[in-house]
Amino acid sequence: MTAFATTSRTLPPIRPEVDQVLPPFVEAPVTRALPVGARLWQQGWLRKALILAILAAAWEGLARAKDNDLLLPSFTATLSALAEGLADGELIERVRISLAVLAQGYAIGALLAFGLTTLAVSTQFGRDLLSTLTAMFNPLPAIALLPLALLWFGLGNGSLVFVLVHAVLWPLALNTFAGFQGVPETLRMAGRNYGLTGLAYVWQILIPAALPAILSGLKIGWAFAWRTLIAAELVFGAASGKGGLGWYIYQNRNELYTDRVFAGLLVVILIGLFVENVVFATLERVTVRRWGVVR
Repeated sequence: MTAFATTSRTLPPIRPEVDQVLPPFVEAPVTRALPVGARLWQQGWLRKALILAILAAAWEGLARAKDNDLLLPSFTATLSALAEGLADGELIERVRISLAVLAQGYAIGALLAFGLTTLAVSTQFGRDLLSTLTAMFNPLPAIALLPLALLWFGLGNGSLVFVLVHAVLWPLALNTFAGFQGVPETLRMAGRNYGLTGLAYVWQILIPAALPAILSGLKIGWAFAWRTLIAAELVFGAASGKGGLGWYIYQNRNELYTDRVFAGLLVVILIGLFVENVVFATLERVTVRRWGVVR
């Protein structure tokens, strides 16, 4: 009797079963469609276009308030001058000259930067060389070297290419080396385990892992090179009587065609927007964003 009572006290209580009647399932959409305004606002190109439209309207309003085309032509007058320059082909030819010189200097500067950083990640001497050269020449404005470039290379594209290489080389080398330094040790060990050394190690391990920093360096180098080229052409054009887009701006400033000056500046801005939002954005989309390296 005592054993039965002890066993009954140790058994857990049995709870009664309860059947819960649920309401019938009604299929509902997983996501709700956003309003048209919200969907449009999610488009980055539309937001940027709105910003540009606001700036253009502010420009037009300020120009009409000043009412002095010599000091500040209106946005519509600038567009008219831009259309005339494109129609007669002069502006297109100036842009072609500038972009051809820019491509040469940018390519040479990028190759030298990658060569210098490859040497820096391979040897201690390369690291010392990179740190010393960047400390010396990175703070030096590229346009300050133009008088020496004209003395060394004469009145030709060589002078412009020289200052462009200086403008691209140091920021790109610094960003690339910083990206290489930030590569996780796990990836480095994986490359060594596969027996990768030298250029193969840099190309297959370091560059893919450091690509976000490299792209940032390419952007900075492009911006430095583009503005250096326009500034150099202002001086170079005055010395040689010909040049690219910078010379177009300088020549029309001397002749007091302010609307053409602003048209040239507008082309500089439009090319910068195109390179930033189309060229580099596409490059990021097919590489680092596709790989999930950045958001």
